[in-house]
Amino acid sequence: MVSLPIMNRIILMLVALAMLGSCTSKGERKTRAKSPTIDLLLKTTPVKDQGKSSLCWVFAMLATIETEHLMRGDSVNLSTAYVSRMALRQRMQATYLERGRHPLHLRGMASNALTAIADYGVLAHDTYQVENSSIFGVLTKKVQNACKLAIAQHEGLDRLNEHFERLADQSLGALPKAQFMLGAEYTFGEFGRSVCRRDEYVGLTSFTHHPFNTTFALEVPDNVNCDRLLNLPIDTLVALAERSLRAGHPLCWEGDISEEGFNFTEGFARLSHHSTAPTQEMRQRAFETFRTTDDHCMAIVGLAHDAQGNRYFIMKNSWGTDNAFKGFMFMSFDYFRLKTIALWAQRECL
Repeated sequence: MVSLPIMNRIILMLVALAMLGSCTSKGERKTRAKSPTIDLLLKTTPVKDQGKSSLCWVFAMLATIETEHLMRGDSVNLSTAYVSRMALRQRMQATYLERGRHPLHLRGMASNALTAIADYGVLAHDTYQVENSSIFGVLTKKVQNACKLAIAQHEGLDRLNEHFERLADQSLGALPKAQFMLGAEYTFGEFGRSVCRRDEYVGLTSFTHHPFNTTFALEVPDNVNCDRLLNLPIDTLVALAERSLRAGHPLCWEGDISEEGFNFTEGFARLSHHSTAPTQEMRQRAFETFRTTDDHCMAIVGLAHDAQGNRYFIMKNSWGTDNAFKGFMFMSFDYFRLKTIALWAQRECL
């Protein structure tokens, strides 16, 4: 759970940083330019740290759901450990039934987190958490080995699931019997439905190799479930993102962070070699030539601008708080236009 005083401190911290000409961390890090002026900042839970795990899609989607509820006046902080555990269980079952055709891994898209919540529910952060999410890498290897043995011995899913629960309990801790919240007892599924209804969020993208205003399974390696996204022109996507934020709704962003202008330490994601706004054709070319890659997920929680008139989305990252903006970043609209792979937005915002 997050209290209003904590939320107020986060807002005051970002506003104060926006008023400074530069910002330092640990006495040595400085931003390259004046910090943007904050135009809009939605409420957030504290920034988390995914460690060396590949679970950004879990952290970002849950951060989006948390902010959505905070903006409704409902304080909720969700367990990334539980959703990650159940997503791994889903992946293991698919790997077994496919007879090990694909290696087991925990890369994914935000839609995978939504599927796990719909199928298995969710828990609060205080109810189920791990000290270091990097432990999921070790657990995945153990589950992979158990899956290989189960395939070789034709054990079936029931036996394999028993192996999984034992390994997961040893690595992550045993699951509670129920979720208790504000004096009420919920099953995992009941609590999950209370914070995120099935199909509450819609996945969006913007590429020209499929018709606009249709859905298609985006061809990126992390779309392991072949989830379908609604294809919109990039101008429409940018406008929808801004409109959603101004209506009090966060979004979950997925995209490329390989650009030189993406600098977590300094807290900015900007394009270094573009003097004009990227066009639909430019982003398509970058995608088709693999210069735009599917790397990372973050929550979009605000809007800002700088003295030169450049506009920014405020991003909540999951790499801890050791950067110029305590874990938040400013992503320029131009970077967003060129490097966005997908978004997840409230269906009512369409």
